[in-house]
Amino acid sequence: MTTEPAPPTATTGPTRVALLSVIAAVILAADVVTKVLAVAAFEGRPPVQLLGGLVYLQLIRNPGAAFSLATGYTWVLTIVAIAVVVVIVRVARRLRSPGWAIALGLVLGGALGNLTDRIFRSPGPLQGHVVDMVSLFAPDGRVWPVFNVADSSIVCGGILLVLLALTGRELDGTRSRGRGDAGA
Repeated sequence: MTTEPAPPTATTGPTRVALLSVIAAVILAADVVTKVLAVAAFEGRPPVQLLGGLVYLQLIRNPGAAFSLATGYTWVLTIVAIAVVVVIVRVARRLRSPGWAIALGLVLGGALGNLTDRIFRSPGPLQGHVVDMVSLFAPDGRVWPVFNVADSSIVCGGILLVLLALTGRELDGTRSRGRGDAGA
């Protein structure tokens, strides 16, 4: 696998780390604010239907992961989230690609948002239930799992990471030949 150098830019690694950090901070703030508002507005209330039933807003406290997986393993999900945060922080030193900075910022912000719930919400540290509030197509997650800003951010960041990898974009801003190059 050969790589071609990234085109010269005035932007360096620290700027990419700043981009990752700002995105993560914005996602974390948006997640915390929406969860606080959801708890205040929807606690003990029936789902609110929006857009003719396309979206429902309701409060769900989720001890597991998406699709109610790993419900009895909240502490494991907490450890996985901590590991994701540590890996992203360590990888950030080599970051030169704006695409990777955006994707990792989305994943980091989402992981921190849900990790905050797991640490600080009841029933207790490392076992806290994540606050979810958006259900698509039907209430109670009957059609699609109920989610929050952090979940959406993790999914969008994950999709972007896969696209970057498939097109040969590297953390350091180079592009691998052979992947994503049509005939080059």
